[in-house]
Amino acid sequence: MTKGSTDYSLYIHIPWCIKKCPYCDFNSHEKKGDYNEELYVNALIKDLSTEIETVNNKSLKSIFIGGGTPSLFSAASIHRILEATDNALGINEQTEITLEANPGTAEAKKFSDFHAIGINRLSIGVQSFNNEHLKKLGRVHDAEQAHKAIQLAQKAGFNRINLDLMFGLPGQNIQQAIDDVEMALSYHTGHLSHYQLTLEKNTLFYKHPPALPHDELIWDMQVACQTKIDNELNQYEVSAYAAEGQQSRHNLNYWQFGDYIGIGAGAHGKLTDEQGTISRYWKKKLPRDYIKLAGTQDVIGGKSIVKDAELPFEYMMNALRLKSGFTVDHYQQQTHQNAYQIQAILDSLVNKKLLQRNASSYRCTEQGWNFLNDTVEHFLPSE
Repeated sequence: MTKGSTDYSLYIHIPWCIKKCPYCDFNSHEKKGDYNEELYVNALIKDLSTEIETVNNKSLKSIFIGGGTPSLFSAASIHRILEATDNALGINEQTEITLEANPGTAEAKKFSDFHAIGINRLSIGVQSFNNEHLKKLGRVHDAEQAHKAIQLAQKAGFNRINLDLMFGLPGQNIQQAIDDVEMALSYHTGHLSHYQLTLEKNTLFYKHPPALPHDELIWDMQVACQTKIDNELNQYEVSAYAAEGQQSRHNLNYWQFGDYIGIGAGAHGKLTDEQGTISRYWKKKLPRDYIKLAGTQDVIGGKSIVKDAELPFEYMMNALRLKSGFTVDHYQQQTHQNAYQIQAILDSLVNKKLLQRNASSYRCTEQGWNFLNDTVEHFLPSE
């Protein structure tokens, strides 16, 4: 069977924020006593050195620096990380390098410096252009700062910019959600992530839920916003829209079940070995533990092997998020399994009009797309 892809991605986690948002369930921490930029960069570089052997003879296609708020770090610190990555793994002109940024004034002032050191894609966490909603979300920026950040990013020379927007916010109505979308589209940044606010476990909002719009209103809100976005951008994933050539290469690698390595506190990785065995691993979550143990095997917080019976679900959970779906050849290449093992499930989903077949490819129908979780659950292993 064909070997898996020879491309891979690198995720770099910077865990600190000015303030933890009440809806955020990521491994992020407020910038307090354990914050030490130099020590953390040193740890990242040590961590990177232990990952080199895992990606021999593979090509680095993308780097994503996420958080937390990576734009809190200086351009000089980010440059050190990129230089170490280039020395260890090799960065070429085609490598997409994304930095997550918040619209706070202090971070936005660094955009020109970030562009100068080689960051070629910026993802700005706007979430809303409505001050009332930003306040309810616990964001540290206001609408004016959001506008200014986008303008500064474009002025700095970034021609690949993603804007993050949420809908279904406390007290939000349909027109307000549409207003946010129209404002974001007016900047013609080329990429928009548009997703519903959900109450995740281990968040303040989960413990103390705000009053959210009812489900029917949220659905109408989503449909109305998607209609607006579809006039300007192409939806290529459940919550992602892009102009031609502006898709996130890093996220596409995730959704196409590609390999990636992760460095930083709590960072995850997925690797396929020569025998086709797929493993997942993650680093120690707490920054102080990570800094202390980086460069040693003890920095690994855990590891698991993806069992053969779990592979169909693992693959579909990602691939069916894509509007284009997947091909049988790609499924076999990435999972090292013969597709005949899931043919009965595929046929059943086609008959239920949740999937549509086109030659040797499959994608969700509109109904399958709207009930994606239910569609994907058909691939869960039997008890």
